[in-house]
Amino acid sequence: MFEIEINRSFSAAHQLRGYNGDCSNLHGHNYKVTVTVRSPELDGIGIALDFRQLKAELDALLAKYDHRNLSELPEFQELNPTSEVLARTIYRRLGEKLNRGAVRVHRVRVGESDNSAVTYFED
Repeated sequence: MFEIEINRSFSAAHQLRGYNGDCSNLHGHNYKVTVTVRSPELDGIGIALDFRQLKAELDALLAKYDHRNLSELPEFQELNPTSEVLARTIYRRLGEKLNRGAVRVHRVRVGESDNSAVTYFED
């Protein structure tokens, strides 16, 4: 099994509706995102998934969040844009773009600080 991993970052604000504490106020994070894709197979030239494709798909998705107030985006009107929700959203959206043949998004890690992160994956 091969694991392909990339790291990216973006900056955004959010506020957690219904939260009893400081995070209910508008505040920002410099998010760090790690995506891991798995494949048991390589193509004819020895690549499981081209890094360039993985980077392009993740960059396109994160561009929609970068320097935005996530709480104002339509996709986060029903659920707060917590790190957990962000990780699951990124996982599923990338899966729609990348999951083909034996290649599958395996996990997405979203860190909102150097000391706090969430990892999402599905069995």
